[in-house]
Amino acid sequence: MSRLSRTSFVCAECGARSAGPLGRCPRCGGWGSVAAEAAPAPESSPGTARRLRELTLHDVDTLQLERVSSGIAEVDRVLGGGWVQGSALLLAGEPGIGKSTLLLQLADESARAGRTTLYVAGEESPAQVKLRAQRLGVASSLTVTRETDALVLAAHLAAAAPALAIVDSIQTLTSDDGPPAGSPSQVRDATALLTRAAKDAGTTLVLIGHVTKQGDIAGPKLIEHVVDATFSLESAAGLRVLRSLKNRFGPTGEVGVFEMAAAGLVAVPNPSAAFLAERPSAVPGSVVAVVLEGQRALLVEVQALASKSPYPAPRRVVQGLDPRRVDVVLAVLERRLALPLEGLDVFVNVAGGLRITDPGADLAVAVAVASAVTNRALPEGVALVGEVGLAGELRQVARLEERAREAERAEHPRLIAPPGRSQEPGSPRAGVTSVRAALDALWEPA
Repeated sequence: MSRLSRTSFVCAECGARSAGPLGRCPRCGGWGSVAAEAAPAPESSPGTARRLRELTLHDVDTLQLERVSSGIAEVDRVLGGGWVQGSALLLAGEPGIGKSTLLLQLADESARAGRTTLYVAGEESPAQVKLRAQRLGVASSLTVTRETDALVLAAHLAAAAPALAIVDSIQTLTSDDGPPAGSPSQVRDATALLTRAAKDAGTTLVLIGHVTKQGDIAGPKLIEHVVDATFSLESAAGLRVLRSLKNRFGPTGEVGVFEMAAAGLVAVPNPSAAFLAERPSAVPGSVVAVVLEGQRALLVEVQALASKSPYPAPRRVVQGLDPRRVDVVLAVLERRLALPLEGLDVFVNVAGGLRITDPGADLAVAVAVASAVTNRALPEGVALVGEVGLAGELRQVARLEERAREAERAEHPRLIAPPGRSQEPGSPRAGVTSVRAALDALWEPA
């Protein structure tokens, strides 16, 4: 016997649940986004429960990944080698960032390769899709539909089993006659329906997702757990960065760099040169860091500015880096190197809006702040990498030799970094063991 349905209140922005109506969501801070939602309790009875089916790992067949190239090398890099048959992917990004443009290009590449491709245009009419296709030079004959009923789409995937299905966007689909499209329950149920159908049919399913004002993926967090991979499309230095946030079949954190052109998104062959294109020369507080994003080494500009604070508590403003790591580096500079930061506002920024999570950027932050405070510019052609410890020491970082090769390729042959395990004799890399030693090596003759 089923229990009575219960009414809960769900935030349309982030999917947070509450026991009663709220004017403002306590999780994401959205106003007027919490609405009532009725959900029947699941039927369960100990006497009617099915028996548990058990398997040992020895009895489970080994999964054979069948990858197919997407047709764009930068996308293949982020995917981990190409599309995986029967996988579900979620792509999110700000409005106008280029999600629909990129996926229409990928749909065209799939159709050109002779694979059946379905494009679900929930937000645009077929005429609008055709206009974009003509602008992008899409010559293949794509199958386009405006169907927004998730049950109908799931049935079509089961019957037709296309090689690639793209849904633009998951927030436009409904699975029943309940809440409107875009509500947490509709997004959750539609995602579950299509994902299950795609896996049974062996279809690669790509869902476009919206983002909230805070930059998080809209809808319940459950949809990020249901899909096999989650990607974000971001803007940095006038470029577009495709980043892997979760990937069950490839590396997490991998990035692909594109430039928006008249013909769509075009891969950037040398991202390091693009990120450093507008870097000023001989300016205190500007340094070049060699960071690792996924499996790719990139050169980025880290900037710092220090000025006398008019406030009793000096400000610490950080963009593009983890503020807590920057606080640690500033504490090391003040305590271990006696750098006078007391009474100074300190601003640290990664030029171009790129977000860096690599701890190897610590040394670049330390040198940039020291350069800004002492008003001494760095020599040309110098790049830095290293993780800073609380004692002021430099710790080794991953893939140091690959970073050194990328720095040399980007015309920054002198790399100041912690000693590597396999440093070659005569290498232009300066192996230093502390932040103080790095600062001393910077202004010595190379």
